[in-house]
Amino acid sequence: MTQTAPTSSTQDAAPTAPREPGRIHRAWFAAAVAFVTIIGAAAFASLPGLLIGPLHEEFDWSRGTIGFAVSVNLALYGLTAPFAAALMDRFGIRKVVALALTVIACGSLATVWMTASWQLVLFWGVLVGLGSGSMALAFAATVTNRWFTARRGLVTGILTAAGASGQLIFLPLLSWLVEHHGWRPASVTVALAALSVVPFVWLLLRDHPADVGLAPYGGTYEPKPAPVQGAARRAVTVLFHAARTGPFWLLAGTFAICGASTNGLVRTHFTPVLGTIASGWFTDRFEARRLLAVYYALRGVSLLFLPVLLAPAVHPPMVLFIVFYGLDWVATVPPTIALCREHYGQVSAIVFGWVLASHQVGAALVAFLGGVARDAFGSYDLVWYASGGLCAVAALMAMVIRRRPERAAAAVPAAA
Repeated sequence: MTQTAPTSSTQDAAPTAPREPGRIHRAWFAAAVAFVTIIGAAAFASLPGLLIGPLHEEFDWSRGTIGFAVSVNLALYGLTAPFAAALMDRFGIRKVVALALTVIACGSLATVWMTASWQLVLFWGVLVGLGSGSMALAFAATVTNRWFTARRGLVTGILTAAGASGQLIFLPLLSWLVEHHGWRPASVTVALAALSVVPFVWLLLRDHPADVGLAPYGGTYEPKPAPVQGAARRAVTVLFHAARTGPFWLLAGTFAICGASTNGLVRTHFTPVLGTIASGWFTDRFEARRLLAVYYALRGVSLLFLPVLLAPAVHPPMVLFIVFYGLDWVATVPPTIALCREHYGQVSAIVFGWVLASHQVGAALVAFLGGVARDAFGSYDLVWYASGGLCAVAALMAMVIRRRPERAAAAVPAAA
């Protein structure tokens, strides 16, 4: 008789570090702290679109100049993520996240006293961009990978939804502040929101389950690994090795299209929460690449029908598009993280950081090219159709991703 691989229940029953029976596993507290932290940091994502008009009126800066600062912010948001993941392996989650939140607060607060456009680029583009990049989805991936073996998809979905939840909380407040009191109180609010969660991170979040003598939720006890030296070199080395594998380019390509069809095209802040949590639940139960294919296909279909639905008044079909598209907004994140974990193991958070960078590149390109198309053709119809077609390509790319053989070693070294 052929010996079968142990089931997940067998693995869960393996010896773990002692824990008091009946108590909630510490991993859920780590996830809760991460959730609150991401919500607090989400205030910065709600503000850029609200600043363009007031800054244009007060300083007479062109919208292109203001948009350039936002573009720098977006670019650094993506490019910082893989280095931040490597820094978390070197210095720990608490130190990196606490510093990132402080940088966000300093950058946002400094804008209150700016008088020249280069200061906007420095404060909001560079400082907030670097801080927000360190608070990007790579943070959620690192927490999930370290603290959870079971329920990783669900936890990833919840932490991803935290960003959308934070924007849902802060956008109305910041809009009211900008309208009634000006943009400076709104910037101060962002700074205070970032600083308010620093104590939660420093006092309640631990870098690894072994720090409190526990195993990951649903896993077996493992000693805390030694800090990995050379964080910047390691991030680049991981990219070099991952770029030699097919799954990396397929994941980066699909996520670039994800950014192009969401952040770069339609930026909403409301209904993604439920869809992302549900997607995390699905990722624990279904094959991640098939989920990605379904998500991109459905998103593409919705975009192809959008030009027909657009009208001066909001009709029921348009409401259905808003809800459906919103539910599919960041549903692609949990299965993308799961595929990175499957193919790249211990360095999956860093690899996902590079995949996230491709997401921001796709968003930036379509944000620019969409405006060019609008100027050239007088409508966005071509942009909607092209984005729908790109989503169909992403669905096919997702299905091409092969499952990694169980005995195959990760193509990327754990330490470089």
